[in-house]
Amino acid sequence: MRLALPVYRLLFTSAFFTALPGWWAYSHLTGRHRNGFHQRLGDYGDASLPAGRPRVWFHAASVGEVNAAAVIATALQQSIPQARLLVSTTTEHGQEAARERLGSIADSVLLAPLDWPGGVSRALDRVNPDLLVCVETEIWPNWLAAARRRGVRTAVVNGRISARSMGRYRRVRSLMTTVLEGIDALSMISAEDATRIQALGARSERIVVNGNAKFDLAGAPPDPSVVDVLKQRFNLAENAPVIVAGSIRNGEAGPVLDAFQRLRRRFPHALLVIAPRHLQRVAGICTETRQRALTCQRRSRIGNGHEPRTASVVVLDTIGELRELYSIAAVVFCGGSLVPRGGQNLIEAAAWGKPVVCGPHMDDFRAATDLLAAAGAVFQVADAQGLAARLEDLLDRPEAAMRAGLAGRTVVEKNRGAAQRHAAVLVALLEAV
Repeated sequence: MRLALPVYRLLFTSAFFTALPGWWAYSHLTGRHRNGFHQRLGDYGDASLPAGRPRVWFHAASVGEVNAAAVIATALQQSIPQARLLVSTTTEHGQEAARERLGSIADSVLLAPLDWPGGVSRALDRVNPDLLVCVETEIWPNWLAAARRRGVRTAVVNGRISARSMGRYRRVRSLMTTVLEGIDALSMISAEDATRIQALGARSERIVVNGNAKFDLAGAPPDPSVVDVLKQRFNLAENAPVIVAGSIRNGEAGPVLDAFQRLRRRFPHALLVIAPRHLQRVAGICTETRQRALTCQRRSRIGNGHEPRTASVVVLDTIGELRELYSIAAVVFCGGSLVPRGGQNLIEAAAWGKPVVCGPHMDDFRAATDLLAAAGAVFQVADAQGLAARLEDLLDRPEAAMRAGLAGRTVVEKNRGAAQRHAAVLVALLEAV
């Protein structure tokens, strides 16, 4: 008998009960994580849950996974209109995104239970799903094992295992094997992801490669009226270049701001929009901006009846606007890549036909990065100096930047259809129930 899962269960339970009093006090004193506190313990007593069958539970950690879940869930419901959908997320930002992207098709949007045996058991008993779908890297041992014991079908869709994370997973390979061999279907993004998850113990006959569903998020080219609204909101001068730095992580604001300072010497009307990955970084980024003698405004305080945009740097302190803002960008910087954080999704920017610059650390999005780079749509740089030089080059050569953007858009269009393929895997599982 393998001991990895019982040991994990014991350790997690011990850690859970040790941390619970402090967590409860912290959440009630500060207000953070207070909303949904009981849901994180698996208590969905007051929640409105779906009625009818089949009942499908999608779990997506945060905004990026929610976006992938949205297109896959939509494709699933097109094949099985009677399917009842429930979506859970780990983060509160994910909750907001799930309500926005999936509110029209999902019966319930909830916070996921912590991977504590009592919590996941209570949640599964209450929801009673036919299929539990984990999106991308959401592999929770107690939750998946509890679902398997109940006879609930399980799947991973848009699955990815980065080279960066393999070291961590190998250290608990026995646990990973115990969990992965019980998952009914693993629908992975790339052949590399499939190879890695098989090396961790997943059964080869249950693994398929179906591409990246995030390519299906690409919509039509920007609506000119939307672009006009944004230009007015941001008080943009004619032909003023906009650089959008999306989902930047701790340690990246400085290099981005330094590069922008250099650009301003050549392009004095340029605007930088910085979107931090976590909103608690907003105040710090504003401080770093002013320390460089650059003017700064928060997005929530400009336009829509507020003050006009006059600063050279705008820090995005709202949720759900980044994707739309790509439409007015001349160049996009993909955050999480100058520091070793695995990068961020660059497909949305490419879908808008924008050239993308990123750092060397794109391990979590390697397949999409390589595909777009091969087409000349993505430019990887080694460091802050390289970032400044590449941004300046692209602004200096707008026609070349436009060709790069169009190449990215073409790659996105050619790679659409993954959502339907991932959904087909789920349909097959439901038909076998």
